[in-house]
Amino acid sequence: MLKLVIKKEFLTALRDVRLQISGSILIILMLTAVLVGRQGQQQIAEQRKEAQEAMYDKWVNQGNKHPHSAAHYGQFAFKPKPVLSFLDVGLDNYTGISVFLEAHKQNEILFSAAQDSNGMSRFGELTAALILQVLLPLLIIFLTFNIFSKEREEGTLKLLHAQGLSMRQLFMGKVWGTYFMVLLIFIPIIILAYFLLDDQSAALDPGVTVKFVGLASGYAIYFLVFVLLCTLISAFARNSGFSLLSLLGLWILSCIILPKATANLADKVYPTPSQFEFRKTIKSLVKNGIDGHNPSDVRLASLKQEVLDEYNVETIEELPVNWSGIAMQAGEEYTDQVYDQEFSRVETIFKDQNRLSEWVGFINPYLAVRHLSMALAGTDFHHHVAFARAAENYRRGFVKRMNKDMETNHKPGISYGDYKVGEEMWSSIDPFSYALPSFGAIMSSQWRSVGALTFWLVGLFGISMIYAPKISRL
Repeated sequence: MLKLVIKKEFLTALRDVRLQISGSILIILMLTAVLVGRQGQQQIAEQRKEAQEAMYDKWVNQGNKHPHSAAHYGQFAFKPKPVLSFLDVGLDNYTGISVFLEAHKQNEILFSAAQDSNGMSRFGELTAALILQVLLPLLIIFLTFNIFSKEREEGTLKLLHAQGLSMRQLFMGKVWGTYFMVLLIFIPIIILAYFLLDDQSAALDPGVTVKFVGLASGYAIYFLVFVLLCTLISAFARNSGFSLLSLLGLWILSCIILPKATANLADKVYPTPSQFEFRKTIKSLVKNGIDGHNPSDVRLASLKQEVLDEYNVETIEELPVNWSGIAMQAGEEYTDQVYDQEFSRVETIFKDQNRLSEWVGFINPYLAVRHLSMALAGTDFHHHVAFARAAENYRRGFVKRMNKDMETNHKPGISYGDYKVGEEMWSSIDPFSYALPSFGAIMSSQWRSVGALTFWLVGLFGISMIYAPKISRL
């Protein structure tokens, strides 16, 4: 009996002219978003790869110069374009694409796409994620708003029940029949998106397949949650008009109002310092010490005495090593401590904001699937932080190498301009490389989003099983 109901609801939806038109429009939109997005992702990925190689080649061929001059000459680190970003651009257009790596400074990641965009960018970019998260649920609403109320209005609901069909069977038949109709739209596009991946995708992100499966599964659960919720509301609505208004109000609340309200609330609860305040704090801590009682001149004098005692000499000129190299590296390491402390503080604020939004996913499934989608596509805040850390570790490594060479090989008595190294030194520094976080690392950071979707799915199934028998009494 259940199979017959599923078949009937599926065929009814398939024959619906409204679905044929709206479904075709959605398929065309998704097809366009996937194909254009993939082409753009490949083009950007290739451009960034070429830029990274060109910058490293420039570093290697910078000519003979002092190691400290080379540390200021610096390098660029370009963020690889995540493979699955063609499905969900997430924060990728706002977080910058490259950072200049040099001695003494931790520069910001700059040149985001949003900087070059006009005011229309605030309305968002047409991506598969936007269609799947916002527009496809709207289609589900128009499929389900009268799925029960219409039969109640026509008097066929009690007739079906009188023929021995339980309300649980009828309810689940309508749910699965509608859900299979949604999958008929969703699955072909997802299969196409998967076949657009290639060997180059696997080379950039070895875990791309399992991430893709996780992404598709997350959306499949999200659609089932929406079908269950919409069918429940239709089952207990007084009439089709009230059902449609209720579902449209729910869609506006969950997809438009709550996301913005949640972001504003997170910013109020966990306010972030301005860029000016952040830079001012860094400068003050470097100058006066992290505890405020250890100024830079005192630190330098203390270090100088330690080095003199270590080599058992009285003056810097008597040292067998270069004092400037030691002092510069010590300054780097202290500045690194300051940056680590302040960046960790700001990073914690952003994590708290994201955490609040993830918890709201237990109230709004849209936020849960949005966070999970961005994470698996590699375009969320966690991926941005992972890249920033990798770039900073690389900067510290090559700057330390320059300072160490200066300390060891630039002997006292040789002027700054007379000590130079060349290509052998520059090529000994490996090119910058960045590995995207693994699927396991992503899921460990997204347990709230996964938990929220699971909570909605299990909860709605439970409510359906409890209240479905009461549908016939209305």
